[in-house]
Order: sequence, then structure tokens, then C-alpha cells
Amino acid sequence: MAGKAVSSRESRATSHEPPASAREGRERATARQASREPGVANFDRIIHERLRLGIVSALAVNDRLTFNDLKRLLATTDGNLSVHARKLEDAQYIACEKSFANRLPRTEYRLTAAGRRALEKYLAHMEALIKAVRD
Repeated sequence: MAGKAVSSRESRATSHEPPASAREGRERATARQASREPGVANFDRIIHERLRLGIVSALAVNDRLTFNDLKRLLATTDGNLSVHARKLEDAQYIACEKSFANRLPRTEYRLTAAGRRALEKYLAHMEALIKAVRD
């Protein structure tokens, strides 16, 4: 004899999982608590990725860098740098200027004011997280 089919109502009644509404309430409370505490969940996801943080950091200490300078500095590929730079550009954290030098395309990046503010906020968040862990 094969096992009998169990309705979803019966399976919830026999499981140890609370109803969806109670679970959702706990998840919202956890999210509210996380928003008040420094933590990874609250990091700016655009900057938090390793290569994008590298791009923004490099531009924070240099007025401008070319695509090739960034590629060399961050030891990455053309495609990888291009995708991450585009994300930062879409977020208006960096500005991209394209030109030609001796008939060769030249792409230069610079950090925008919004990008500098985002980096400063990210660094302050990291410092608060480190302090919280040490205390």
C-alpha cells in the first residue's frame, strides 16, 4: 500500500513550523533590528562587492584612472572590469569619459560626489561593525 496523500492543512498541523503570518512577522522584526545595528545586511550592495570596492577606492585616491590603469591595478579582465564599472556608473558613483588619443579609444573614470559619499558611508559602516565586534 502506497502512503496516503496528505493535504497541505494536515502537513502544517503536524509540522513544527509556525504559520506563514507568524514567520513573516518575525522576519520583519529581524529586518527592523538589523537596520538599527551595523551589519553586513546593511552594507551598500553596490560598493560591497570586492572589485567595485577596489574601483571606488582606487578612484578615491586618484583624480582619474584609465580603463587599462584600473585593469592592471585590480588584476582583472576587460569583461569583469567593464561589467562592474557599468554597475557603478549606473548608480552614478563613477563617471566615464570616452575619447581618442592617437586614434586609439581611451576610457577614463573618475569618482563622483555621490560615489565619494557612498564610500565614506560604507567605510563608516565598516568601522562601526569592527567596533561592535571588538566591544
